[in-house]
Amino acid sequence: MPNLKRQYFNLINLIVLAIISQFFGCASPQPVSGGPQDRTPPKVLSMTPKNLTRNFKDKKIIIEFDEYFKIQNETKEFSISPELEKAPILKIKKKTLEITLPDTLEKNTTYTLNFGKAIADINESNVIKNLSYVFSTGNEIDSLSLSGKVSNALTGELEKEVTVFILPAERDSLFGKKRPSIYTLTDSSGNFKLNNLRGGTYKVYALKEATGGGDKIYQQTSDEVGFIKEPIDINKNIDSISLKVFKENAPDFRVIERKINTDGIISLTFSQQLKKPSITITEPASVDVGKLVLFNLTNDTAKVWVNDLSFDSIKVAIKDDGKLLQTINLNRAKKDSYTRDVTPVDNTNNSKLNPFQTYTLTFPLPITAADASKITLLDDSIKRTNFVLIKDSTSFLKYKITFPWKIKRSYDLKFAPGAFTGLFNTKNKEFSKKFTLEPTENYGTRALTVQVPDTAKSYIVEFINEKKQAVKSFIISKKTRVVLANFPAGKYFVRVIYDENRNGIWDTGNVKYGIQPEKIWYSPEEQSLRPNWEVENTLIIPLPGN
Repeated sequence: MPNLKRQYFNLINLIVLAIISQFFGCASPQPVSGGPQDRTPPKVLSMTPKNLTRNFKDKKIIIEFDEYFKIQNETKEFSISPELEKAPILKIKKKTLEITLPDTLEKNTTYTLNFGKAIADINESNVIKNLSYVFSTGNEIDSLSLSGKVSNALTGELEKEVTVFILPAERDSLFGKKRPSIYTLTDSSGNFKLNNLRGGTYKVYALKEATGGGDKIYQQTSDEVGFIKEPIDINKNIDSISLKVFKENAPDFRVIERKINTDGIISLTFSQQLKKPSITITEPASVDVGKLVLFNLTNDTAKVWVNDLSFDSIKVAIKDDGKLLQTINLNRAKKDSYTRDVTPVDNTNNSKLNPFQTYTLTFPLPITAADASKITLLDDSIKRTNFVLIKDSTSFLKYKITFPWKIKRSYDLKFAPGAFTGLFNTKNKEFSKKFTLEPTENYGTRALTVQVPDTAKSYIVEFINEKKQAVKSFIISKKTRVVLANFPAGKYFVRVIYDENRNGIWDTGNVKYGIQPEKIWYSPEEQSLRPNWEVENTLIIPLPGN
């Protein structure tokens, strides 16, 4: 006969285990694995008391969501305005958020709880953006609003997820360790709106924080910022506010990065763009002899090659226009060794050579000697010897190869070991380059007769590509003909920088001194280049807008 007593106890044990499993499963919701990715943030089902409650007297606010959620970066994201001496306490209870308020609420005051990006689901951390709760301890709720758009000062692109906030005018400045309590985020179209504002005079800012930021405190060295110069008196709803964010130039020069790379190159990065930079190794002076220096286009980074790496330490002086800016020390260990590579890159694009350019090799270190006999050129598999190897007169990193290249031919350049010799007698390993010549009919030319609004001013006229990158620039101050000659067919545009200080570059703003970036105008007309076409028309630069 079956053991009924044993079966009875087994059944009891199963029931107990099921109850325990159910209890722990409910008590600790876990992320769901498998299935399609969840991209939907939690939704608010109810708020108790209701949002926009007047004559508020409750001690707690309950917000119910449709799924389990978490609070992330509470100290950075959550705020209450006006600020309280004792912050509200946030507590999660299953799918509800319980907010306990202190006993220090002012009478006849509108309070706004701003959650920023603090509320997210458990599974995929999808965030509810710009969630807020508003209540008033009096009969009225502040109802003024401020809205507008945020764009990039240089590119004109609308900026998403930029923090826009206001500060009371009596607050000294943007700089400090106190984050704003009245803020919002721009949407995907760069729009923002601050609601339930109390009348008063405010300073308005936009802050685009660098990756890893998020504290809503302006970090001048890494963040982008925009501002309205004069405080705004909010006594009615205000819209059409335009904020342009920019990366502010560092107020003081300093070397922000210094190192000796594994290939022996000394790399320096500066906090400012320099005008006429120079670098001198002052100690030991012998290391300075024969050194080579290369600055980037904006003169805010430099590479230095020296012939002697046997030093323990060196002193490097950085000057601009003859003025000493800073002297730094660089140390190396006696056991440090360096690995160098003499493999160049060429100026082809997708293995196609621009027919209006000379074939050029750019090396990662200065080349001291070249041996053309160790170079083989195959023209449709036929060996050619009538090419010419030329050292570039403007760059110690470049060599050029000239040859009567022709379309519909395949070229294969083979470089034997030792074809090029760099610093420290470093020789290349075997490498090859293959390419074809693009037809000239794939290129076009566009000329513009540019008319300026004021001949006493200076303007920078730039042809830019679809990525808003300048491909050619002209500095003008009067009616001038500019030409974009023999460029690949495609879409191009024109932007004009109103060069107020006539220094030939676009200058960003300065928050401390209330200086806005130099104004930029984008021509609405596309200046495309059609294959094998030459086009000429007129561009009239307007007066700068507000």
